[in-house]
Amino acid sequence: MADQTVRARADVPAEDRWAIEDLYPTDDAFLAEFQAVEQEIPRFSPQFVNTLSQSPQQIAHCLQTLFALEQRLERLIVYANQKLHEDTANSVYQDFSDRTTRLSVQFSQTAAFLEPELLSIPEETLQTFLKSEHLAPYRRTIEEVVRNRAHILSAQMEQLLSSAGEMAGSPSDIFSAFTNADLKFPTITDEQGHPVELTEVRYVPFLKSQSRRVRREAFEALFSTYGSYRNTLATTFSANIKQSLFFARARGFQSTREASLFYSRVPLDVYDNLVKTVNAHLPLLHRYVALRKELLQVDALHMYDLYVPMVPDVTMEFPFDKAKETVIEGLAPLGSAYQDTLRQAFQTRWIDVYENRGKRGGAYSWGAYGVHPYVLLNHKEDLNGVFTLAHEMGHALHSYYSDHAQPYQYAGYKLFVAEVASTCNESLLIRYLLDHVDEKSQRLYLINHFLEEFRGTVFRQTMFAEFEQTVHELLRAGESLTAERLCAVYRKINQVYFGPDVILDDGIEMEWARIPHFYTPFYVYQYATGFSAAIALSQRILEENGAADYLSFLQGGCSKDPIDLLKGAGVDMTTPAPIEHALSLFSTLLDQMEEALSK
Repeated sequence: MADQTVRARADVPAEDRWAIEDLYPTDDAFLAEFQAVEQEIPRFSPQFVNTLSQSPQQIAHCLQTLFALEQRLERLIVYANQKLHEDTANSVYQDFSDRTTRLSVQFSQTAAFLEPELLSIPEETLQTFLKSEHLAPYRRTIEEVVRNRAHILSAQMEQLLSSAGEMAGSPSDIFSAFTNADLKFPTITDEQGHPVELTEVRYVPFLKSQSRRVRREAFEALFSTYGSYRNTLATTFSANIKQSLFFARARGFQSTREASLFYSRVPLDVYDNLVKTVNAHLPLLHRYVALRKELLQVDALHMYDLYVPMVPDVTMEFPFDKAKETVIEGLAPLGSAYQDTLRQAFQTRWIDVYENRGKRGGAYSWGAYGVHPYVLLNHKEDLNGVFTLAHEMGHALHSYYSDHAQPYQYAGYKLFVAEVASTCNESLLIRYLLDHVDEKSQRLYLINHFLEEFRGTVFRQTMFAEFEQTVHELLRAGESLTAERLCAVYRKINQVYFGPDVILDDGIEMEWARIPHFYTPFYVYQYATGFSAAIALSQRILEENGAADYLSFLQGGCSKDPIDLLKGAGVDMTTPAPIEHALSLFSTLLDQMEEALSK
């Protein structure tokens, strides 16, 4: 590894940082807007409480005021948290983040009267109001409130639940602060014998090392560190499930899963179809694992052997400039306008590119309506780095298209489709790369990468989803989620998924403790459904001129249910067909790899 220390934020060149100033030019500008919004929020409720039954015009005025204020608050939240993510140990931005969280809770409290008051209007009157052109921009918003009728409480109770919002977010905040700012990992020795500080960002690149010693050292160092805090992390995770269950029960749901999927407008059958279909195809994963063991020429395959490329001596390097050009070319099937937007994003610094000390790990896309999206990366110059860029730019351009096509209230797309655009980009990119390599070794390397994408997204995320459902159900049944219980459940499910050819090394049972998405309950399954939908969409784009339908999907926001948006693009996720189709492609790629290796 070239650099042996992690540089400070101040040492990162401006061209490699995102243009955070496009949100607010300075911290002082942020603070001035914060103060203005802070003063405006208490004025909202007195203007409209006990007045909504007067006329559709009054409802429209209320919702227009609400969304304008919410949009301003959203920009404050994004700025404060993205500044914090630049360096999670920075106390100034810890304070900014805390203050925006409190302001968000205050906003929720002052707006808590709205849904109960809308539902107090006689149904016949409300339906008459909905025919008014004044409410045309908000018709779906109001219909959503009516749909939620059984789960909306009195104004007083809604205000009470809103006031608990800041407290409810504490487990997630604690987990983030602990794992990003406080948790330190040991130094290990790299391939050249140099001591290198282990970080979460460096962990997966270490697992891809051709040196088995390096892989083992990284694995043992990471999970022994997490294991040292097993009780703290179990308590934090359990607390997050408890708060989720509290809110679900308060709103009349039987489970946290039911609540999460209800608000995403996704039938429970979609979740069940995923788990059932993937479990039926686990022999494919076992076959893949057996091939990996054979190609790595090891007597026993360990958990730290699952990420290293099965095709040795192939180096594919993607410095960031090359990664950008590769993504632009790979996404050509989406059209020149899509490519031009990518170029604009790269030229105007939507992206925070490299790791620095204290920076949040991983990668994400986020932003505020009215400003371009942002992408956080911790770029590594390998094949995974270029795919991460394509993935996150899929998110970013989904938001860009949606924001430009929809008003604020309908621009934010549901979580269920959040991973579709990102994984569709990856699917198009891999096909582009496969079409532009001649060497057998590179082609095998790319197939290996795509198979890993399947393993990591369809199989692994479904495994996560099954673990998550199990532990949520255990807590709902009144059982304690101790570290021992969580580890036992996680170890058992790994055994089922990976089969007899993988040694379950000590430490893997702690992996649940490092998955941040578990703090957004029932999010992870959507990676697997999104990947399956993306495979189907990319096939249509390449083979059936489906780009126009796909771009229409990107523009949909939440103007329709996510299931209906996907149906409009040609994919029906209420059936197992897209998942089966994706797994069939996995089988075909596995066949191709086995055939090529036999020659």
